[in-house]
Amino acid sequence: MTIPKIFSPGILSVFSLGSILVCVGVWSARGGELPPLMREFIGINGHTVQFKPDLYRPVCGVVRDYHPVEWDLGKDTAELPGFPFAKNGVDWNQVYGSWRAKGWNIDACLMFESVKPADWDNLQADARAYGRAFAHGFGPSGKRKLVDAVEIGNEPGKWSDADYSRMFQALAEGVRAGDPKLKIATCNLTTGKSSDYEKSVECVAKFPELFDVLNVHSYAQLEGWPTWRRSFPEDPKLPHYLQDVAALCQWRDAHAPGKPVWITEFGYDSSTKPPEPQGDFAKWIGVTDTQQAQWLVRSLLVFSAMPVERAYIYFFNDEDKPSLHASAGVTRNFQPKPSFHALAHLQQVLGEYRFHRIVTNESGRLRVQEYRNDSKKVIWVVWSPTGAGRNFTVALANVPGKLVGAQRMPLTADSAGQPVPTQADRGLLTASVDESPLYLFFDPP
Repeated sequence: MTIPKIFSPGILSVFSLGSILVCVGVWSARGGELPPLMREFIGINGHTVQFKPDLYRPVCGVVRDYHPVEWDLGKDTAELPGFPFAKNGVDWNQVYGSWRAKGWNIDACLMFESVKPADWDNLQADARAYGRAFAHGFGPSGKRKLVDAVEIGNEPGKWSDADYSRMFQALAEGVRAGDPKLKIATCNLTTGKSSDYEKSVECVAKFPELFDVLNVHSYAQLEGWPTWRRSFPEDPKLPHYLQDVAALCQWRDAHAPGKPVWITEFGYDSSTKPPEPQGDFAKWIGVTDTQQAQWLVRSLLVFSAMPVERAYIYFFNDEDKPSLHASAGVTRNFQPKPSFHALAHLQQVLGEYRFHRIVTNESGRLRVQEYRNDSKKVIWVVWSPTGAGRNFTVALANVPGKLVGAQRMPLTADSAGQPVPTQADRGLLTASVDESPLYLFFDPP
């Protein structure tokens, strides 16, 4: 077998996605700003009283909650709730307090969408008062210090652009008045026209002082209805996945420089059951548990190479329902899937490291990324950026120091941290590569 040599092309790598040239490894171009530590980059989507803060802590320490505004306000939007209690009786102090006790950074997505514009007593006045009360009650300047960020809506596509802009302005103004330290993020945005699940950036463009974060949801959707088929994150056939993130980053650079971009939803459905023979999801196609683990981890690695501050996995738990968004949990009935173990290992290995550069990016063949910690220790992550089950041997040149360890992404708790054989010969590091990322640990020279 011929083993090819792979050389580093330098600190900046550019690759083509459709009509967009995506620059990765460009954090140094943003005023010297460092990429986030991976433990600050990786997030997960939870949901109010169902989320188990102790169970998911090995995976990450950043959580996004779908916070129903309707729970707080009920049918009378002019009457504020008696925080920390919602009008339906939920004690947010207990919910978010239990999360905070486990060390979670909390982003509350204020989902106002279920209260139609016509059902607000006075939309702007009520939203402004609610935002002020929420921020004052839960923001980082208050006595509870429970919530670090809020989002002004989730996917308010059924609202008109004009109504969303009114709501965004009013609710954001209230949050600013209640606690200026509480970060404000937009809803799911697109650089194109608004649709059923996303709002155009033009809805918030005239309020740059009212948002701190630009928000995007992105799924690796290769086909829509009726299959809803998803693909591996590096697939050049994907029409939107990385492109939508790159487009929002480009819009940010042109219109809101310095504002972070968060990917607040991405994920893959994996179920052990076949779909129902009738109905909307009769031809639905999920991924395997192994693919979910591989593609979630690889998505996070690819996202970390883009000028993005956070990426939140959708979803925390599922009940093994074979349909769209219904089997996307990293646990199944609160029992860890392979993705849970793979993500916990990623957090353990790279949590204190930052993305440094792309070493190699050969579409359809090999990807290598470098991460460094504050002690200048180096980890290379190596994988086959495909969905074809490839397994091959590669010789890596120009390694950044002495190899001191190698671990493959695990699929079980028992396999986490097990060493992987490698061989160094005449300046080349030979390793077996497949679609599960391989972590190579180096001491710098």
